[in-house]
Amino acid sequence: MHYSAMPTNIARAYQTGMADAYDNAPEQAVSNGPGTPCRHCLKNIPKGAGMLILAYRPFDGLHPYAETGPIFLCAEHCRRGGGDVLPPVLTTSPAYLVKGYSSDDRIVYGTGAIVKSAEIPDHAAQVLKDPRVTYVHVRSASNNCYLARIDRD
Repeated sequence: MHYSAMPTNIARAYQTGMADAYDNAPEQAVSNGPGTPCRHCLKNIPKGAGMLILAYRPFDGLHPYAETGPIFLCAEHCRRGGGDVLPPVLTTSPAYLVKGYSSDDRIVYGTGAIVKSAEIPDHAAQVLKDPRVTYVHVRSASNNCYLARIDRD
């Protein structure tokens, strides 16, 4: 499995003022520390660091399943997170919403579950065994905010 953060070209566009999914400029803010996960580096934005708050839709098109929600992003350029190991940001809450999507970006019903942080790798591996599932999203269990994507290797 491979964990992926927001693509760098999209993060850089927001960091240089591109309008968000609702056509608003990203809000400038200062991080309070824990609880401000950057969707590009997949780490919490350090306390006192500049950050952006914006509406993000991690889908190419507009359709009923193209969920949009608030996210945090480092205001300064950061290195894209991801890889084959559970990213640090996905260990900072007790549980997350994990659900599978089809190749046409539709939720595959029956794949969504609230999963303990340590169980994300095993649960996502099981979901990705379903031939209807192309990728998995990890989202906040309490707010449904997008955090990261998981794909097969």
